[in-house]
Amino acid sequence: MIRSKSNKIGDVVIVAMCVLLIFICVVPLLNVLARSLSSTEALIRNEVLLWPKGWNVEAYQTVLDDRVFTTSLLWTAMLTVICTVVSMSLTILCAYPLIYDNLKGRKLINSVFVLTMYFSAGIIPNYLLYKALGLLDKPTVLILPNALSVFNMILLRSFFFGIPESLRESAEIDGAGPIRILLRIYLPLSTSVLATLALFYAVGRWNGFSDALMYMQRNKQYYPIQLLLYNILQNTTQIEVATQEGFFAPGLSETLKMASVMFATVPIILVYPWLQRYFIHGVTIGAIKG
Repeated sequence: MIRSKSNKIGDVVIVAMCVLLIFICVVPLLNVLARSLSSTEALIRNEVLLWPKGWNVEAYQTVLDDRVFTTSLLWTAMLTVICTVVSMSLTILCAYPLIYDNLKGRKLINSVFVLTMYFSAGIIPNYLLYKALGLLDKPTVLILPNALSVFNMILLRSFFFGIPESLRESAEIDGAGPIRILLRIYLPLSTSVLATLALFYAVGRWNGFSDALMYMQRNKQYYPIQLLLYNILQNTTQIEVATQEGFFAPGLSETLKMASVMFATVPIILVYPWLQRYFIHGVTIGAIKG
């Protein structure tokens, strides 16, 4: 097939835009990495841009030796897994029944879900509600309130609608119930969208800190890594390494901040390439079984 000149120009423009976006996303990360590996003298003189000067891994050693930081990192990883499992379970259980035409009150239920996307009580009523429910300063306050995203639920429901009804009708004729149909037909054909939504939930939980900032005032052992990182960047944290001589020196303090940012950023970045295989695999399964 011979491509026209306009199509070739369009491809060049798209490639240029993609390269520009990659550059915008990668440069800040490279700057943080370079600053975390540079000497304190180079940082004080503001000589570091994209390449480390005066290689120094002391900041990484300091962060790894800090028990509070490593504990928070492990807790955040466990919290992310728990929240993702809970959120995906609720999303599937909400989206699947709404594809049945004979579900009583389906339109009303849909309207109630959509209504919550546009209206919310606000921070103060939510705080009072969580206090009345006894959720404040407990790990459950980081899991339950934001367990379900209506937007993600609508995406999954729309994907379920795209699966031919003939598959479901054939299974019903063979005597399969709704749960078996969900497990044997809908979920295997929805691997790609499930992996995508799981990534959305995982990234959202890993990067979240505002809920812990507002609702976790006392139990600091349950601080997620992003809130601890926020405190480090604000120089308000009282971690063990803060008592070491020179922690708040201009150069070393900046290096520790950048090393902390890298430790909080790299784990979730590594998740996407691992899930990318499942995106492709899910699409392939859907094409074969459809």
